[in-house]
Amino acid sequence: MGLSYGIFIRFLLLGGMELCCPQTIWPTETYYPLTSRPPVMVDCLESQLVVTVSKDLFGTGKLIRPADLTLGPENCEPLASMDTDDVVRFEVGLHECGSRVQVTDNALVYSTFLIHSPRPAGNLSILRTNRAEVPIECHYPRHSNVSSQAILPTWVPFRTTMLFEEKLVFSLRLMEEDWGSEKQSPTFQLGDIAHLQAEVHTGSHMPLRLFVDHCVATLIPDRNAFPHHKIVDFHGCLVDGLYNASSAFKAPRPRPETLQFTVDVFHFAKDSRNTIYITCHLKVTPADRVPDQLNKACSFIKSTKRWYPVEGSADICRCCNKGSCGLPGRSRRLSHLERGWRKSVSHTRNRRHVTEEAEITVGPLIFLGKASDHGIKGSTSPHTSVMLGLGLATVVSLTLATIVLVLAKRHSTASHPVICPASVSQ
Repeated sequence: MGLSYGIFIRFLLLGGMELCCPQTIWPTETYYPLTSRPPVMVDCLESQLVVTVSKDLFGTGKLIRPADLTLGPENCEPLASMDTDDVVRFEVGLHECGSRVQVTDNALVYSTFLIHSPRPAGNLSILRTNRAEVPIECHYPRHSNVSSQAILPTWVPFRTTMLFEEKLVFSLRLMEEDWGSEKQSPTFQLGDIAHLQAEVHTGSHMPLRLFVDHCVATLIPDRNAFPHHKIVDFHGCLVDGLYNASSAFKAPRPRPETLQFTVDVFHFAKDSRNTIYITCHLKVTPADRVPDQLNKACSFIKSTKRWYPVEGSADICRCCNKGSCGLPGRSRRLSHLERGWRKSVSHTRNRRHVTEEAEITVGPLIFLGKASDHGIKGSTSPHTSVMLGLGLATVVSLTLATIVLVLAKRHSTASHPVICPASVSQ
């Protein structure tokens, strides 16, 4: 009896559900996550960005293909991987693949993005995964070293290299006449003088000297626009002073990293617009380097008809008369530190405004007309003009009325003759 009862209980446990509700049981696949780590991991190294992507990017058990992953606007491809690997890796430089950099008060922020753009496999025309974009950022402190390791060149510490790359911020501003503050209004009268101040904020750099390499004025903020007028040319010759103007660099400088100059306000003769933009190319050199023909600030003094530099020998300005300034074969010798600095920033040139050169536009400068126009030509007040107009209208009206009355009287006389009574002689 006990044995039969036990067999009956086992029968119910094992087959009872099938007896109550018969159905076909299909084998199912149970999914377990391949890994518990995040699907995208980023390592921000001192000069490199390493991105590790799980092939189970969406956590569904459907593995993506490495060929469907790219990094940044330039669509950099991942490293080669085996089919058995469960991750895909990218290893790129901080400035590669179209990465963008932003300078904040406390950090340098490099940003890019990971793109998953699936494509149909083989001859299929369907997709089973979605397109996805994952933003990626690396934050680097601006005032401290992110690593104890050195980077190339090995004798330049990382702190110095980063500062050289990221902390040179150039500016070009309109100033008040006393140079004490920035000009609040961009308006000028023709004949006024614009005071411009070029400056570079060096931070913890080695001492630097700023130069204005060339400047051009245009009607729109585009240095290549036409018409244009050259203000500074030939690597620091203020050529606007050659014409009927007093434009000149201010000497001495207030600081090596600051250069001030004045420009007589003008306008383009064959254009009715009353605004101009000034675009200048600024650059710096080590402060201890002697100025030369490529790095100078020269003004033309009309009283002596000669060029004079803000600093350095007068010989460096002689080329301004010829319009051809430069060192033969560019055979200048750079110090070891300067060569290292130029090497460290060469890869960032033309990408950011924080290298050793920058092109900056100030404007618009708005001119209101000649200051002496009213004194020479005189003016007529609106009240006087109105009274004059009313007087002329009255005179014309009275004249017309008189003519009409005379004509009407003549017509009436001709149509109805007057008969005078004849006198009778006695």
